[in-house]
Amino acid sequence: MNPNISFGSRSVGFGSPVYLIAEIGINHNGSLEVVKKMIDGAVAAGADCVKFQKRTPELCVPKDQWLLERDTPWGRMTYIDYRHKVEFTAEDYGVINEYCLEHGIDWSVSCWDEEAVAFMEAHFDVPFYKAASASLTDIPLLRAMQSTGKPLVISTGMSTMEEIENAVASLHQDRLLIAHATSSYPCPTNELNLRMITTLQQRFPGIPIGYSGHEVGLATTYAAVALGATFIERHITLDRAMWGSDQAASVEVGGLGRLVRDIRDIEGAMGDGIKRVYDSEIGPRAKLRRVQSLEVVA
Repeated sequence: MNPNISFGSRSVGFGSPVYLIAEIGINHNGSLEVVKKMIDGAVAAGADCVKFQKRTPELCVPKDQWLLERDTPWGRMTYIDYRHKVEFTAEDYGVINEYCLEHGIDWSVSCWDEEAVAFMEAHFDVPFYKAASASLTDIPLLRAMQSTGKPLVISTGMSTMEEIENAVASLHQDRLLIAHATSSYPCPTNELNLRMITTLQQRFPGIPIGYSGHEVGLATTYAAVALGATFIERHITLDRAMWGSDQAASVEVGGLGRLVRDIRDIEGAMGDGIKRVYDSEIGPRAKLRRVQSLEVVA
């Protein structure tokens, strides 16, 4: 079975071009101007989508951490206040929505709680939802995102195979996608375990499998494409030295352009597995082959 799932105007799955998600996440540090620069970079690179994270801080931050203080770009503040600083309002997302429409790129979010899902559904029409690896065992949240009728991407970092199987069994598989991931930031290359892409393809043949990478560099993401990942997600940033926990595991926008370009080259190079003689080979064949006809040698 070779599943394809509609993401708005695009199809994601076997035989379709790899769908490239540039994860802005919270790397914007609460700035719409930074967001616009990141969207510009994603568009110039040829990415299909930019993605954000939406939380209701009071529901997502454990209460015993609310008043813990930390240094931030806005000075020293409590953790709950910091979480509010990096959350966009409906008005902010309205600006993002218009900017993405004007520039011809999809946008979506990872929802971290049911109120965040309700917020998005009340205001916007994104082509799909994403569940972060931390949410894989939160079945009510996964179901809340799927209940919208939108495709749902689940990420599998920090999870056992049993937890993945339980999540899949709890959801409608006809609009479900799975992203292999390892949840360390940045991730050591020897913990990427890219062969899990093949394992997931074999275990869930009716579900498109992709890759959400948090490593430094691009080569391993190319390997994920060669292994058959149908969509790719990488965090992006304007500068990996910027303040924030995800910046070091992100790709700068210049690197994103190389990533998209090279993935499209890899797609073209993979072919269909059917052996043929190409037009470009006819001249060398005539010149270099000593025996031109097919003969059975006894």
